[in-house]
Amino acid sequence: MGKKVNPRIFRIGLSEKWRSRWFSNRDFAKFLEQDIRIRNFLKVKLGDASVDRVDIERSRGKIILNITAAKPGLIIGRGGSGIEDLKKKIKKEFLDQADVININITEVSIPNLSANVVLQSIKEDVEKRIPYRRVMKQNIDKVMKAGAKGVKIILAGRLNGVDIARTEKLIQGSIPLQTLRANIDYSRGVANTIYGTIGIKIWVYKGEWFDVKKKEAKKEKHVKSVKLFSKEKLNIQPVGEKKPAKADTKNTETKKEDKK
Repeated sequence: MGKKVNPRIFRIGLSEKWRSRWFSNRDFAKFLEQDIRIRNFLKVKLGDASVDRVDIERSRGKIILNITAAKPGLIIGRGGSGIEDLKKKIKKEFLDQADVININITEVSIPNLSANVVLQSIKEDVEKRIPYRRVMKQNIDKVMKAGAKGVKIILAGRLNGVDIARTEKLIQGSIPLQTLRANIDYSRGVANTIYGTIGIKIWVYKGEWFDVKKKEAKKEKHVKSVKLFSKEKLNIQPVGEKKPAKADTKNTETKKEDKK
């Protein structure tokens, strides 16, 4: 039996944060439903903008949407008109009239390292009937050139319109799923084709969260200390070194007498 866990959920509290940040005793179900519906709406509405993630924060009568996208200009529009239209639609369809909504938009620094952005490009290519193997190889090359340490892509369904559904998987680099300090971005989606739906899963390994640079250990200087081993001479030795072996005085005296 397979033991599979979502990589993001597995790391929440350590290197990953919750996508919805709020607390409620009475209206938990209501707020949760609103978050799901808002995310689904933005996924369809902003499909061309390549949305990476949507974070939702709530306080008393106020909602903040933090949208991270590869093409923020398509969301903002001319003079911020796109944001104002989004606010009106979201407030009208999903929220109460008394609620205040704010939208913050940030740009993805490296789009090819985002699992959601790569998934959307694969989805578009598969729906255009481009051979799926070529699509998988091209996207893997893009991600690896962007600086990833490992990629895994899985496609499942009636690939190329065959009668029997199957699963195809391509892996390059390393994907340490059980390492908690590994920064792994994960996403899954569905491509709607003429033959049916094709499931897509992507894992992108970006490196470790806690990269520790190896510092060269400074050589400890030996501190010299004076120890009196005899009244005649001072034997000075560095601390930490082995003491020189003491010569046997009895054997040397007997040897001298024999020579005489």
